[in-house]
Amino acid sequence: MFKMIYNIARTELQMLFYSPVAWLILVVFGVQAGILFADNIAGLVSSQEMGYSVAGASMSIFTSPWGGIFPSIQNYLYFYIPLLTMSLVSKELSSGSIRLLYSSPITNFQIIVGKFLSMMIYGLFMIGILFLIVLCSWGVVKDFDWPMVFTGLLGLYLLICAYAAIGIFMSSLTSYQIVAAIGTFAVLMMLSMVGGWWQEYDLVRDVTYWLAMSGRSGKFIAGLICSEDLLYFIIVVCLFLALTIIRLNAVRQKIRFVITLGRNLGVILLVCVLGYITSMPQMKVYYDATATKSNTLTPNSQEIVAKLDGGMTITTYINALDPGASWYAAFHFLKPDMERFDQYLRFKPDMKLKYVYYYDTTANPQLDRRFPNKTLREKMIEVCKIYGMDSNRFMTPEKIREKIDLSGEGNTFVRQIVRDNGQKAWLRIYNDMQRFPSEREITAAFKRMVMELPKVGIVQGHGERSFYGNKDRDYSAFANDKAFRHSLLNQGFDVEEVTLDEQVPVHINIMMIADMRDWLSPEQEANLQQYIDRGGNLFILGEPKRRDVMNKLFAKFGYEMTTGVLVKQDTNLLADVIISYPTKEAADSIAYDFGTMRRYKMAMSTPSVAGLEKIADKGYKETIMFKTDTIGVWNELETTDFVDDTVRLNPAIGEVEKIYTTVVALSKKVGDREQKIVLTGDADCISNGEFGRRVPTVRTSNYTLITGSFFWLSDNEVPIDVRRPPLPDDKVYVAKTGAAVIKWSFMVIIPLLLAVAGILIWVRRKGR
Repeated sequence: MFKMIYNIARTELQMLFYSPVAWLILVVFGVQAGILFADNIAGLVSSQEMGYSVAGASMSIFTSPWGGIFPSIQNYLYFYIPLLTMSLVSKELSSGSIRLLYSSPITNFQIIVGKFLSMMIYGLFMIGILFLIVLCSWGVVKDFDWPMVFTGLLGLYLLICAYAAIGIFMSSLTSYQIVAAIGTFAVLMMLSMVGGWWQEYDLVRDVTYWLAMSGRSGKFIAGLICSEDLLYFIIVVCLFLALTIIRLNAVRQKIRFVITLGRNLGVILLVCVLGYITSMPQMKVYYDATATKSNTLTPNSQEIVAKLDGGMTITTYINALDPGASWYAAFHFLKPDMERFDQYLRFKPDMKLKYVYYYDTTANPQLDRRFPNKTLREKMIEVCKIYGMDSNRFMTPEKIREKIDLSGEGNTFVRQIVRDNGQKAWLRIYNDMQRFPSEREITAAFKRMVMELPKVGIVQGHGERSFYGNKDRDYSAFANDKAFRHSLLNQGFDVEEVTLDEQVPVHINIMMIADMRDWLSPEQEANLQQYIDRGGNLFILGEPKRRDVMNKLFAKFGYEMTTGVLVKQDTNLLADVIISYPTKEAADSIAYDFGTMRRYKMAMSTPSVAGLEKIADKGYKETIMFKTDTIGVWNELETTDFVDDTVRLNPAIGEVEKIYTTVVALSKKVGDREQKIVLTGDADCISNGEFGRRVPTVRTSNYTLITGSFFWLSDNEVPIDVRRPPLPDDKVYVAKTGAAVIKWSFMVIIPLLLAVAGILIWVRRKGR
């Protein structure tokens, strides 16, 4: 049997390569792949010569969704395969040679598998062209990521095989080759669309979504082998080969239509069952081939998920009247939304995902203006009409309120995590481009359930900044803004108000004092000193206008704020808006976030800031976290109107031009723990208004002062450390001349050699 299959495959390959079509496709495919490769190499060379990092060069060349070779090739493959498969069976039907095959001792199974084997071998020729590119990349890229790239090649090859199986089936349905090609295109289009069909019905959602072929090789290209995707290609290939065999058997043996239909439906039903089983989280097996395991949860997240014993459900609440965000998880988008938790389902496959649809009052002025005189239900019905939704599936406000109180979340898109032991936590979306929580936020929510996280007490009662309001100078975004990704609330901290009228509660791990206007009473100062003496951590933000008060506090740690306001003459900014830069010491010993700022040349805007100077040794180890520019900054003592007046350096009155420290970290051993303190010369740097400032000449990242400082103050507990090892492929060994050689080799020479080979074989065949 196997010898017959081999003979059929060999015959098909001979006929294929004796025709110009097969060679033309290889030439066009080679030119296309060569152009993509040459462009990507040239881009990396240019970036490297300009001093930019090219870390992840393997990914940039092959797997990047923005111009990578594999994603681009994936989008064009369906153009090539139907042109090859359209004649595999239809030519036998049109020429009548199928009768000769039927009269010979060859089974339909052998015929079809032999023809499919020929296409598998041809697919290897296409992959071989890409392999030449891989070999070249291995020679020019430092620490080339072989496993990831080979996984991408496997995904593309499986996609070619699936397309070939579909093409063979369509070719068996007609004796017209063009019709077979068009039919193949139609089936491929249907398989790319079926994932969006009937998604509103729970019983068929998983099946239709599994049947979709679009994006199936995407995980392979990204360097992840998932058993579901691997089995999908195998099952789809077997499905269409089986349908082809059934079709030929019906013609050859003149089987009744009802029997043939029953066999087809039986095969399709079996495939649906297998697809459903293989797509279950408990049945999936993974292999992450990337160098840094970028498709897998980081070790910290894995450790936390491992502690989540027992059942757990994540319920997504979707308000029809929410201004837009709810439709990310509408009926038609449930499966893509569920995939946001794939990495967690991998390590906790018993986690359940549920969706609840309702309508209730929420802030949506646009909808109010559009339907000013309609009730809530009437507005919901209008919205459902727009999006093609079934309004009967939305719970009324009364019913949803009986089930859960979402008023604290503003009745907006929100997820609630509930463990079987009763523990609960929230997951939200945020007002930024990413919108959905990343691994850092999701794992922080899980971590709340497995350990006691640090509590932050914000001192109030002495004129300090508020963390409840929404004014520019308030700290609501810093502390508890549910829509701000980097707020303490969303990064795993609990925040509460603290007064110093009594001793600071023992559960407070970190205390924040910002822009204090009035000094403490003796009793309050004693309570503060008791917290300091017990080794409590502090985050203290000064303000030049409150120097007299804040210096009393700073003096407890051997520091004071300099006189005046730091200024710099800058045409792009007001003179008192100073740019502070993270130090290497902050990156090395405080938090990795500051290293990220340094790597990407980011800074922090500090408006109306004072410098910090050491005045006494209180036994603390000092780490300067942020400093001003190397030149041009001084402490202005005369000018107060920085809008209309011009600042001028006047050393005679004590104005000093130098590098000033604006943020400092202090630490020392207190008992069995290390006390940590952060002092700043500015309180506006983490205010609501400053997060939105855009500086023309530098990228600012003020929120990093929050994430970095509190990571250190919480003893590296939260925000969650989701770092991965640095990408090793960070250098390209060619310059512009080498890139030009690569361009000509893969865009011209290799395709030309393929064309010459095809012409020689074709001429030789003609001569015979």
